[in-house]
Amino acid sequence: MADLETFRGETRAWLDAQCPSTLRGQDAPVAAVWGGRKWQPAHPDQRVWLERCAERGFTAPTWPKEFGGGGLSKDEAKILAQEMRALRLPPPLLGFGLTMIGPTLLQYGTDDQKREHLPPICRGEIRWCQGYSEPGAGSDLAGLQTRAEDCGDHYLLNGSKIWTSDADQADWIFALVRTDPEAKKQEGITFLLLDMETPGVSVSPIQLISGASPFCETYFENAKALKKDVVFKVNAGWTVAKALLGHERTMVAEAFGSGEGSRATLAERARRYLPGAEAAGPLPDATLRDRIVQVEMDTRSFALTMQRSRDAAKAGQQPGPESSIFKVVGTELNQRRQELLMDIAGPQGLGWEGEGFESDELDLTRSWLRSRGNTIEGGTSEIQRNVIAKRVLGLPD
Repeated sequence: MADLETFRGETRAWLDAQCPSTLRGQDAPVAAVWGGRKWQPAHPDQRVWLERCAERGFTAPTWPKEFGGGGLSKDEAKILAQEMRALRLPPPLLGFGLTMIGPTLLQYGTDDQKREHLPPICRGEIRWCQGYSEPGAGSDLAGLQTRAEDCGDHYLLNGSKIWTSDADQADWIFALVRTDPEAKKQEGITFLLLDMETPGVSVSPIQLISGASPFCETYFENAKALKKDVVFKVNAGWTVAKALLGHERTMVAEAFGSGEGSRATLAERARRYLPGAEAAGPLPDATLRDRIVQVEMDTRSFALTMQRSRDAAKAGQQPGPESSIFKVVGTELNQRRQELLMDIAGPQGLGWEGEGFESDELDLTRSWLRSRGNTIEGGTSEIQRNVIAKRVLGLPD
């Protein structure tokens, strides 16, 4: 215990000394740091914070030091997270590299693949995207048709992927491709890594109803993928895909279910809009009070459950079918929160542009529209419930 307390004190002192003051607090005017070759910092101190944390291994605290991580134990990593929250510091780096492909390579990658890809992820030099869903194979992922033709020391890829998050900003993609069209669905799939600057790769953003374009369609036309970039085994990509889906569903659940990112609580929002709502004391609408309390309780319970999951991951436990539960609960919880925020705002939640609306009210409209896709992306709620029925409850097909 004494060693952990020493680590806590040293870590707190380091964080306090190294994080620029401009990045502290939830109201700091900075955006998330995704890194990559195309990244342009919203504030110059973001790069300073990223470089300092990367040098110490704090961008991937539990990864081995030889691959750019911090080599921390699960208890040390938990302390690091606690101290960052206590000091109200932003994460130095986010992205699929840390949450999806990195853990997958640690589990299934070769030593060469780990040495090539993990250190640049930790330093924020490479941003990754995911090539899973296709125009004709979304929820039926195993029905994918992007072909990888064996050409000796490489494959030629032809086909397309859809809903590829931030593919227009990514440097590399991890993708599922069909290497044996004669095999059963899951048995003819291979997991490949590919540089997005490879000739024959192109990207087209997809405009959403919210007005933003986080998703893209990605096209492969005789794009060359090297065989050294096959993860695990040829035609055994489904094994890797299932492991990575666990990481993805946990990530999606936590991103949307945590309630983080809102600068005002639900109660504070209600006091802003409801007539008769005083600065202190109970809200006058009892039904609204109940709805707010229920969402806040569920959000807190979900956050504590996700903390348990993170602790298990730091101990080396790989995500299982429980990630489907997280995904359903987290995304549907965010939709409930967004619906409640819209109800609280009333007509002020219906703005799109022009006079009469504050900027945060326009953001609210777009956030509500964006939340409609939460229960589709990363595997629909219907698919997750099927997984829960079979793998958790043991129900027959």
